[in-house]
Amino acid sequence: MYYVYIIECKDGSLYTGITTDVQRRFKEHRLGKGGAYTRSKKVKKILYIEELKTRSKALKREFEIKNLHRDKKLALIKK
Repeated sequence: MYYVYIIECKDGSLYTGITTDVQRRFKEHRLGKGGAYTRSKKVKKILYIEELKTRSKALKREFEIKNLHRDKKLALIKK
């Protein structure tokens, strides 16, 4: 299984990514090992997790979410 996740950063921005283990990946982000964006913005909490069966589907969904406007991402999180 793969997961698409949205993390809230300490500056209020939203970061979207994929992983096979959300908790491990969040820990990596917290430790500054998750990528340049979250290293500079510092992560706050996981807001959204969506499970997908394949890496391909997860990558497509990640792309869709990353292209949403912020208000649409927040609406997705509230569902």
